[in-house]
Amino acid sequence: MSEKILMKGTEAVAEAAARAGCRFFAGYPITPQNEMPEYMSRRMPEVGGVFIQGESEVASVNMLFGAAAAGVRCMTSSSSCGIALKSEGIAFLAGARMPSVIANFQRGGPGIGDIKPAQQDYFQATKAAGNGGFQMLVLAPCSVQEAVDMTFRSFELADKYRMPTYLLLDGMIGAMMEPVYFPEPVSEEEVKRIRESKTYAARGRKGGKFHQIQCGPGLDPNINQEELNIKDMAMYEQWQRDEVEYEMDVPEDSELILTGYGSSGRIAKSALQILRKEGYKVGFIRPLKVNPFPFEAFEKLNYEKLRGIVVAEMSIPPQYGVDVQLAVHGRTKIEMALSSGGQILERSLVIETAKKLYGEK
Repeated sequence: MSEKILMKGTEAVAEAAARAGCRFFAGYPITPQNEMPEYMSRRMPEVGGVFIQGESEVASVNMLFGAAAAGVRCMTSSSSCGIALKSEGIAFLAGARMPSVIANFQRGGPGIGDIKPAQQDYFQATKAAGNGGFQMLVLAPCSVQEAVDMTFRSFELADKYRMPTYLLLDGMIGAMMEPVYFPEPVSEEEVKRIRESKTYAARGRKGGKFHQIQCGPGLDPNINQEELNIKDMAMYEQWQRDEVEYEMDVPEDSELILTGYGSSGRIAKSALQILRKEGYKVGFIRPLKVNPFPFEAFEKLNYEKLRGIVVAEMSIPPQYGVDVQLAVHGRTKIEMALSSGGQILERSLVIETAKKLYGEK
C-alpha cells in the first residue's frame, strides 16, 4: 500500500488504471473528465503503454476493440453525451466479449445539457449502454478512494467474465480532491502473464492456432445468435448470484430507509447521521454495484415496521428510484429527494423529505 496522496478524482482513476495494468487508453476531451485523458497522456508512456487521443469518441472506443483483441488491458473515459456516442462501440465490445473498462463522469442532460455533476445516465449504464440488450457490471463509487479501488476491481472483473465493465461516476467525484491510498502496482511480469493468458487474443499465429476476433456467432461457430444470447443470459443470472454488492446499515428498529448510489448515496449517509442524532429510527442502503441491482438488500427489510423509503438521486425524473420501486414492489411508501442538471443534491432536502415521510404513518 502506498502513502496517502491528495488527488483529484479523474486523475486518481487514471493512476489506478495504470497501476492495475492498463496499457492502452484512448479518449477524447469533454468536461468534466478532461483531466483523465490529460493524465493518461503522460502516464501511459511511463509504464510502457500507449495513449491515443482519437479524432472523436467513436474512434476512441473502437480503438479499444483493437487493443482488447490483442489481449491488452485497456480503458476509455468520457462524460454522458460522449458515452452516448460510444454506445455502438461498447455494444461491439460486448458482442465480441472484449474485456475493457469504460468510465463515465456523468454531467447534466439530456443532450449537451450541463457540464456540472448529475446522475442522469443510470438507465444508459444499467439498461441500454448499446443495442442488443447486453448487460455490463456497473460499479458506482461514492468517494475518490472507492473510485481507485473499483478501478482496480473493474479490470479484474472485465478479464474474469471477458466483458466490458463500467464505472459510473459523476462530475462531483471527478472534480473533488481527497486523500487516497493506491494498491501496489501490478508488476510487468504480471501484465505479461495476464496478456498471455488470453488464449483467444489475436497476437499473431506464430505457427499455432489461427485467431479471429468478431462479434456474435463468430465467437463460437457451433451456435447461432439466439443460443449465444441464451449463454449471455446465464452469465447475467450468475452475476445476480455472485456479483451483487451493497452497503447496508439497517438496525432492527428502523422505521425509515435512506438509499442512493454514488455521490447521492454519500449525501444520504451524512443525512442519516443527523437524523439518528435527532432520534429518528433510520436505516441505509447503498449499492456498490448498480448492475446487478441489489434486490436482495430490499428483500431483507421488515416492511411491517417501515414508514417508507427516501430515494436520494441527482436525476429528474428518477432513474435509480425506478429500480428501488421495482425492488419494493408496493410494500411501503417511497418518496424522492431529487436534483438534476448540475444542481448538487442538498443534504437538507434529504432530511426534510425523510422527516415528512416519517411523520405520515
